[in-house]
Amino acid sequence: MTLRIANCSGFYGDRLSAAREMVEGGPIDVLTGDWLAELTMLILAGNRLKGRPGYAPTFLTQLEEVLGTCLDRGIKIVTNAGGLDPAGCAAAVHELAARLGLSPKVAHVTGDDLTGRDLDLTNADTGEQLAATPLTANAYLGGRPIAAALSAGADVVVTGRVTDAALVTGPGIWRYGWGPGDLDPLAGSVVAGHIIECGCQATGGNYAFFQDVPDLAHCGFPIAELHADGSSVITKHPGTGGLVSIGTVTAQLVYEIAGPRYLGPDVVARFDTITLTDDGPDRVRVSGVRGEPPPGTLKVAVNYLAGYRNTMTLVLTGLDIEAKARVAEEAIWARVPKESFDAVDVTLADGGLLRITVMDADQRRAGRAFSSAVVETGLSGYPGFYGLTPPGNASPYGVYLPVLVPAAEVRAQVFLDGEEVPVPVGVSAAAGLEPDVVRRPPSRLSADQPTVRLPLGRLAGARSGDKGGNANLGVWVDTAERYDWLAAHLTTDRLKELLPDLAAHRITRYELPNLHALNFVVHGLLGRGVAASPRMDPQAKALGELLRAQPVDVPAMLLP
Repeated sequence: MTLRIANCSGFYGDRLSAAREMVEGGPIDVLTGDWLAELTMLILAGNRLKGRPGYAPTFLTQLEEVLGTCLDRGIKIVTNAGGLDPAGCAAAVHELAARLGLSPKVAHVTGDDLTGRDLDLTNADTGEQLAATPLTANAYLGGRPIAAALSAGADVVVTGRVTDAALVTGPGIWRYGWGPGDLDPLAGSVVAGHIIECGCQATGGNYAFFQDVPDLAHCGFPIAELHADGSSVITKHPGTGGLVSIGTVTAQLVYEIAGPRYLGPDVVARFDTITLTDDGPDRVRVSGVRGEPPPGTLKVAVNYLAGYRNTMTLVLTGLDIEAKARVAEEAIWARVPKESFDAVDVTLADGGLLRITVMDADQRRAGRAFSSAVVETGLSGYPGFYGLTPPGNASPYGVYLPVLVPAAEVRAQVFLDGEEVPVPVGVSAAAGLEPDVVRRPPSRLSADQPTVRLPLGRLAGARSGDKGGNANLGVWVDTAERYDWLAAHLTTDRLKELLPDLAAHRITRYELPNLHALNFVVHGLLGRGVAASPRMDPQAKALGELLRAQPVDVPAMLLP
């Protein structure tokens, strides 16, 4: 028995035609879509303050094209597009269906919204205490409420904040009847969910070896063929662009993770037990995943408004770039004292871009008072002055922090067409937070091996991303011999040598020899989260490619 679960959205803003492509491209049983990220919750909160929906309206745009077909074929639809207002999104689905002359059974999941609760607002990553009032506070729920909705007969299930993988785990529980003790199947479904949650990133999108991906412009979205034992096959519809390979699946597996233990509300999935095997063209089998009991806490995504920010970008060209940057700063701070702002970030990027970001509780101080002062230096500063940003007002920014609450204090509720549906309660037990020590055998490469100097990326792939204020950087190779060298060579100290901008940060390295991969967590690189980060690349998406461009000495015997 196989449950074919398709993805049609990896983020709020993904390809609008994807739902239709997945429904029309071949047989599927469940259509899922992920609309939520840490930043998305803040965006939806801003929309709600402006009188707009607190859910993702693009879900309805996609749904309009496929709802009738899904009902005819018995395809279930599961999405977290409900955001901050699952009930409102479910009502909008009913309105859309009525306009189309359809009568689906629509369920929505609530209970994740903890805004207004008396929470312990301690940052789970840094230990910092939040003194401000949260704008949003949403717990990451698991797949069991989704399963309850499907078991009650729902055709469409709309949730708020659930884990991304819950969109796959929930249908798996529904179809196969997994109980809380079925840890290995649950863990396998979490891994499958993690692979397909980001849409085309599992099928060749954003892939380090993008030259190997055919017809990337028409990349197909992923499908997980989930089995009763929790194993799966990752694939895509025939005739679509993109590529499903051990490499593309590995790239997604090391995206936005920390250690080998991947914690969730349903199970802890052991990423150091995953086995990937080739199952034919555009088919990769995922098996062997072991699970452990979930922790006794749930992660809560908290967002709050922290003030106002403004960024001005100046271009420095020709000779003496660093001296010009110094003169530019001196001229600006002579007009608006640097110490008058709550926070200032100045970055001189390669290529001569000088980015100056100010943050302050006072909207006026961070607004025109700052940006106009920068423009005023245009005829009295460095030669070749020109900017990329006109003077403008400051914009509000939010800060994200993860906090923990006892799982027993969060109660998910499911409503099917307005009637509450009972949700079975899972059993939680504390799981260890530290990964097992990986005992890697000594390197089989002798120290006197001849080497070739070349960019690391000619041998290794990488993918990077954000987790709150931390950045994740996964690096992998394709053979055990190359991994043996990578694990010995790419230490945290070596990483800091290759990327000096990381030198000031604490870095934790994790080994995943079963995937021939390393994962680095760069603590605090993104400051107080994506929305507050002054970095040009606030989500650290380019970090992996920066690493791959660095020259290293590679044993010649490892090259093709």
